[in-house]
Amino acid sequence: MSALSALPPNRCEATVQTPPTGSIEDRALGVLLGAACGDALGVPYEFGPTLSERRVPEMIGGGLGPYAPGEYSDDTQMTVCIARALRDHDDPLSAGALRATADAFLEWANGGATDIGNQTRRVMDGAGGAFRRPEVAEVMAAYAASMFEEGVASAGNGSLMRTGPLALAYLRDPEGLARAADAYSLLTHGDPLASQACVLWCEGIRRAVLEGTLDGVRDGVELLPEDARGRWKSWLDEAESAAPHTFANNGFVVSALQAAWSALTRNPEGYVAAVHAAVRAGNDTDTVAAIAGALAGARWGLSGIPAGYVSAVHGWPGYRSDDLAGLALEILRRHSAS
Repeated sequence: MSALSALPPNRCEATVQTPPTGSIEDRALGVLLGAACGDALGVPYEFGPTLSERRVPEMIGGGLGPYAPGEYSDDTQMTVCIARALRDHDDPLSAGALRATADAFLEWANGGATDIGNQTRRVMDGAGGAFRRPEVAEVMAAYAASMFEEGVASAGNGSLMRTGPLALAYLRDPEGLARAADAYSLLTHGDPLASQACVLWCEGIRRAVLEGTLDGVRDGVELLPEDARGRWKSWLDEAESAAPHTFANNGFVVSALQAAWSALTRNPEGYVAAVHAAVRAGNDTDTVAAIAGALAGARWGLSGIPAGYVSAVHGWPGYRSDDLAGLALEILRRHSAS
């Protein structure tokens, strides 16, 4: 794919060459680029109505930013924060990796965020005084936990949208991935539902990268606490039996996952069909399409994403497709033994 050439200086160290179609590397690069392209496709339609089946989503920009055509939003911006921590640390669950992620979230929120969810904003405000202090991750997670304990709605979709890159650091370790998905979700979302959704989706991405299937989401239920498995199986059943727009309250993490899962399972033709269906669902379109796009990209690979999307996508902190692909490749190489 011509959009992937030599990387610009001072960005990612990995040299990105187009991997063989259907390879693990192809599918790994599809995780970040699939999410970013879905995000940018959903941006123009955010908080809008359901689109008709005849409507073809386009990367025309606008939205809440307003965004340039092809520009991704906070979904991918926060994904980049996590991906860079994974690139720079051998152990994603180390204090250093979590601290780097929390600091990156705060730096982004105060200087790079083009938009930011209400729940995430409250946590950023509450933890801001710990910026660049050793305990920043603990302070952030504690603030998120206190919100949940006080009855503040804490099951938004803001952690599910960003945790996909964790799968690349744990390709051979589903239990480790589940622990990491939980920890990275808890930085901002104290409700266990958000963590459980991240565990399922990350396991789906992991298995998709390794196998080229969508089996991991269903099988990932076994990684959840035993008392949560039955309801998640029911929620997945519901998603497979109804169209994405049925789950209209998709700012809620369960509904967001259901909308994305519906889009994927009911549109098995490839990346484009699945992500377009996610956008057509309406409401939080960029987030649902980013969630769906990460798994669809893992399933069908970079080679399954239209070259026009790949060449157009860009966003904070000045990244284009080469930079996102380079991040994915560096994570894969650093954690290849995992």
